[in-house]
Amino acid sequence: MSKNPFITEDERDRIIRAIESAELKTSGEIRIHLESYCKGDPVERAVLIFNRLEMHKTEQRNGVLIYVALKSRKLSIIGDSGINSVVPANFWSEVKDILKMYISRGELSDGLISAVALSGDKLGEFFPYKKDDVNEQSNEISFGK
Repeated sequence: MSKNPFITEDERDRIIRAIESAELKTSGEIRIHLESYCKGDPVERAVLIFNRLEMHKTEQRNGVLIYVALKSRKLSIIGDSGINSVVPANFWSEVKDILKMYISRGELSDGLISAVALSGDKLGEFFPYKKDDVNEQSNEISFGK
């Protein structure tokens, strides 16, 4: 496991446990990517990371990426086509607002945990957890520079 400048190992473990817990409420797959800078549009960058992580490789196309570029003060939350085809346009607004609030207070890991928990609750309405659900994506956090 490589060191990262964004969160401690304990925080990483807490966030991963939050992802595991949230995914018990939904068949959706939640991932997080953290990096320092985003030179352009955070949605475009999130789409690039989403594709690099091969998040489109889920049966229901129900992966979601929480992307944060800390020093650029940018974030984006994007869902795959299966999610986008059934949820309202402002579906991620509340999650983004909560995450921004925590980040503004210097509480990144708590913000990610809250954002993940809320994402699981919201996704569960459209993509409920099933007993035979398979974890199709890694719960590990990915990191950029």
